[in-house]
Amino acid sequence: MALVDVTKSCLDSIRQISEHIEGCTLYLDAGSTESFQFIGAFPVLLDLGVCSICSLENMCSLDVVVDWNSESDTVKKIVVITSRLLSDAHRYILRCLSTHQDIRRCTIFTSISEMAHSSYPDSPLGPDAFREYESLLVQDYEELVKKSSKSTEPKDNNLQENLTFEDEGWSQLTSIEEDIPHLEASSSGRDLYDNNLIGCTEDVQKKLVVSVHHFPMILCPFSPRVFVLPSEGSIAEAYLSAEHEDSLSPGLPPLSTGLPSDGDDFPPGATLTAHFLYHLAAKMDLKMEIFSLGDLSKTVGKILMDMSSLYDVGRRKRSAGLLIIDRTLDLLTPCCHGDSLVDRMFSSLPRRERATSSTQMKGSQTQLKHGPSNLQRAPLDIQIPLQKILSEEDCEIDHFRLLESIEAFLCAWDSSKSASEIVDLTNFRSKVNNERSPHSDIELFSGSFVSTENFRGTPYLEALLDRRTKDGAVLVKKWLQESLRRENVSVNVKTRPGFATKSDLQPMIKALAKSQPSLMKNKGIIQLAVAALVALDESHSARWDAFISAEKILSSCAGDTTQSLAAQIVDLVNKSALMGSDGEKNGKMKPSQGVLSFQGALLLTVIGYILAGENFPTSGLDSPFSWQEEHLLKEAIVDAILEKPSIAKLKFLHGLTEDLEANLNRMRSEETKEMSSDHLQIDDFDDDQWGSWGDEDADTNNNKEKVYGDMQLKLELHDRVDSLFRFLHKLSSLKRRNLPFRDGTFASESNFSGDPYTGKGLLYKLLTRVLGKYDVPGLEYHSSTVGRLFKSGFGRFGLGQAKPSLADQNVILIFVIGGINGLEVREAQEALSESGRPDIELIIGGTTFLTPDDMLDLLIGNSSYFGSLNL
Repeated sequence: MALVDVTKSCLDSIRQISEHIEGCTLYLDAGSTESFQFIGAFPVLLDLGVCSICSLENMCSLDVVVDWNSESDTVKKIVVITSRLLSDAHRYILRCLSTHQDIRRCTIFTSISEMAHSSYPDSPLGPDAFREYESLLVQDYEELVKKSSKSTEPKDNNLQENLTFEDEGWSQLTSIEEDIPHLEASSSGRDLYDNNLIGCTEDVQKKLVVSVHHFPMILCPFSPRVFVLPSEGSIAEAYLSAEHEDSLSPGLPPLSTGLPSDGDDFPPGATLTAHFLYHLAAKMDLKMEIFSLGDLSKTVGKILMDMSSLYDVGRRKRSAGLLIIDRTLDLLTPCCHGDSLVDRMFSSLPRRERATSSTQMKGSQTQLKHGPSNLQRAPLDIQIPLQKILSEEDCEIDHFRLLESIEAFLCAWDSSKSASEIVDLTNFRSKVNNERSPHSDIELFSGSFVSTENFRGTPYLEALLDRRTKDGAVLVKKWLQESLRRENVSVNVKTRPGFATKSDLQPMIKALAKSQPSLMKNKGIIQLAVAALVALDESHSARWDAFISAEKILSSCAGDTTQSLAAQIVDLVNKSALMGSDGEKNGKMKPSQGVLSFQGALLLTVIGYILAGENFPTSGLDSPFSWQEEHLLKEAIVDAILEKPSIAKLKFLHGLTEDLEANLNRMRSEETKEMSSDHLQIDDFDDDQWGSWGDEDADTNNNKEKVYGDMQLKLELHDRVDSLFRFLHKLSSLKRRNLPFRDGTFASESNFSGDPYTGKGLLYKLLTRVLGKYDVPGLEYHSSTVGRLFKSGFGRFGLGQAKPSLADQNVILIFVIGGINGLEVREAQEALSESGRPDIELIIGGTTFLTPDDMLDLLIGNSSYFGSLNL
């Protein structure tokens, strides 16, 4: 029987729609682009006959002519693949159609099923969602064309005035500059648009043919058995919990208290996740036995159970176990800096800019009345700075040759300009070289992770996910050496076996990329090696190692007393404030020199409170620390903010940062005046200084006002810090409030035997117990329709169905609602290998890929409920 492969299933799904995409201009939104990049779908799309692949959000008038050289005589057609709800993608689809005026067929594939569209809260579409949208899109397009045909003058050809639809609940364009930035980039582009418009008015009676289909396999696989959802897709951005006492963030499930939810209103994230898992299993021909751990996971399991039907019985499907887990059952693991090279890469490398922002999403259907409106996941597309390695003097590749080609094309395209107006290429090259922006290295030539780039059949990321940092770096070094041998390239580098450093990797990368054929042939390993090089660089590794050291100390103190743990947190906060102020005095901040920033100190404070709650649950009524210990913690944070307000750009200080900075500047100016007055000599006094005699009362009043203002500011700051600690009290109560952990089954006390840092995360502990066939408190099994039928009907005749065990399944799919990280994947593989069950195929998925910085944002940053609730 073939092994389960998520990447292969995604590619097979693309091949199944080949008849729709052959000869088309394909538009991908940001989520689909991210997904297709990870699965390596672009060569497959071109092999299937796609004429061109364009961005849906960033389309321009040049997209109209990308297939001019096509020899196909068939009617041109557009295919749109989106990971969003149709209502969210509508504005971009309509803008796309308005640019391609000669298009008469538009096929739309969405990752959100028709049933999910109809069950989504406040959705304008009903049970027959796809057909309804087809008619609405045609109606809006025809209305736009009719309004545009009233005037043929370029100045009146204003799509902002034309895009005034009926209020169907769709997102409308807000401004010409924001939504259609490239339609009038050149006079030739305007002429092309006007000619298309005139032709369209003659054939307005020919209706646009629109068809909408479901395409569920839009996900980002890091390996054939590890995947997450696209960062800008509707499923990943849908909120997982509404604002209430047991919620932490819209991007995290609520605490699992075991209490029934109020009413039948499920969070949109639960509904969309359930439909995604159902169709994922169907596409992979898996019959799921559903298990859940956590309140939101239980809700998702119930939705999946209701979606199952008797029609699934006759089909021959492979049995598999689906285990759904709430992220809030283990917040400590993603907050910590574990021993994982992949986690280091994602934390060290820059990310791609988001295609959509919160301002562009105004009026979007994701902004519900009762939910958050700005849940934004960090893009998964990390930008590997190849330019920094490949732009050295000894490299033969001329990167500006590409710039010259692009400039020449643009000059030829803009034929309306005279030759004298064309920018000289030499000046253009020198201008780019001299005026390079800080991000130009990333924009000029960069790479990204592609999971299907294989080395002798082994996916790179899959191999790295199963190894620690040191072992992963050695493996990358081994891959480089193998590639150099195949290319017959020799490198004079003295390397030590079993070690991989920056000095080892960098010469091999340069040698392998020295010629352009070698660069293109080995781009997969080169990109991965550069990513490892950046992660292992001292500027990034020193900060990561500093966090590891601090987390070890906190874990050790958590096994001792609350006094020692509180003292360590105070020390970390004080050091972060001191280093921040020193960096400011020296001119430039260098947070990457192994120095913990104030935000890093807050993350360690969060970790300390979670550890304190697990080990000292009865020390106080609300806080695990005593009043004196917590008072010292509060004063340390207040002093750090007063000393350097700019280092604390967090949500709970919004509206107060400017006042704090003004207060700090005033205090410093007063100190400067006092220092200058100390240098005055007695002989400098003259008769003019007696003119201020008698103004003591005025000075006293000014001092009183300043003191009053300072007191008000400090009181407000203390209130904000008090609210922060009330939120920390909630985090410390996770063990007490999360129902599955109340009996101590997954408690971390066992972590302190031997090395205190060898404690494992929840996935490791859970898999160890499940595969060992031990009872797991809170683990619920959701029987299918057939199982309920046997239980309620035939059960009375002795034909009852026994409750299956997750350990009896040969295929186990674990999905963590809220996200996963690389350390958890490695630990899960360790648990599987230690169980002695090599026959089990383990698949791990999650809502997104989490880094410690992402967790800080979800807990006390802009993506948190903290600051908007009275906690």
